Amino acid sequence: MKPTPTFCKTDYHFLRELISKSKNSTNAKEANQLSQELDRAVISKESELDNSIIRINSYVTIEDVKANKQMKIQIVLPSSSDVKEGKISILAPLSVAIIGFKENDEVDWELPAGIKTLKIIAVSNTSESIS
Repeated sequence: MKPTPTFCKTDYHFLRELISKSKNSTNAKEANQLSQELDRAVISKESELDNSIIRINSYVTIEDVKANKQMKIQIVLPSSSDVKEGKISILAPLSVAIIGFKENDEVDWELPAGIKTLKIIAVSNTSESIS
């Protein structure tokens, strides 16, 4: 069973605004997928949000289960994305796949390379990166 994403109200409203601005962009497909994830999400107060939930600016270690490969990324706003630094736009397919989920969740998602099972290994929501 697919886990249910969780967002704080602030991120939820910010992402809805970002989606509305992205409807006719090159990221329209991802914006639509993110909108669908928001439609089924649980919305929490900021103070009640589990610190292991992936949010905007989270540092995340994920594993491609079938390939047994791990990667460390930070989910950022589109204007801050820099793949060489591991900063992935919130509107990139990988970010859309995992935002709102938490450590130990597994998510099946269609990425450009095909359907992948992604396991969330670690999440950090501080200014410190995952080492």
